[in-house]
Amino acid sequence: MATQLLMPKATAVWLVENTALTFKQIADFCALHPLEVQGIADGDVAGGIKGVSPIQNGQLSRDEIARGEADGTYRLRISEPKVKVAAPKRRGPRYTPTSRRHERPNAIKWLVRNHPELKDAQIMRLVGTTKSTIEAVREGAHWNSANLTAMDPVTLGLCSQIELDMEVRKAARSAGITEDAPEGTRLLTAEEALSRAQYASEEEGEAGADAAQTEYAAEREAESVFAKLKSLKGNNADEEQD
Repeated sequence: MATQLLMPKATAVWLVENTALTFKQIADFCALHPLEVQGIADGDVAGGIKGVSPIQNGQLSRDEIARGEADGTYRLRISEPKVKVAAPKRRGPRYTPTSRRHERPNAIKWLVRNHPELKDAQIMRLVGTTKSTIEAVREGAHWNSANLTAMDPVTLGLCSQIELDMEVRKAARSAGITEDAPEGTRLLTAEEALSRAQYASEEEGEAGADAAQTEYAAEREAESVFAKLKSLKGNNADEEQD
């Protein structure tokens, strides 16, 4: 996610008062209109706002300002934050783009059919729907029930595979289900993938070792047979000489 500028208007006030940047440069950096920045310079806009230095809050460097002052076409770049702040947890139902909202009943049908252990609240978090819609789909009372097709919400882009796996594991623990999900119903986690790869590698190594031992035993057996044949030929030659 792109870094957002703190207090854009207060920052614009400071830049107008303390730098030689053009109105367009300040407007682009602060996500304002150039006329709005001009109004700040004329005292018609943001009259009661105190300027805030973007240098002090670490969002702009003096070198970046100097580059902008030297070139009027230069676009200022916001500095990367030194401390990453976790994004606030989303409250309320998930936002679903308008173009995909008609797919939610199909996703609900898939979740109800393949993961009956999921609670309504979990389905609501995954696809951004309502409890009444979930009940209608589950009971076959949805207005478009005859045309609904169960479709994976991950394929539809309504949620991520990680989110789906997390909710399924949470529901399984609550329901006391300890069985592993059928192969191919979800993506493997990184740990599971590495573990399987290591196990497969070990199996290949063991298979290779067994094959090498078998090949070595076959060679020894062949050498033994040739030695016996050679010995028999030597004995026959000695008898003929006698």
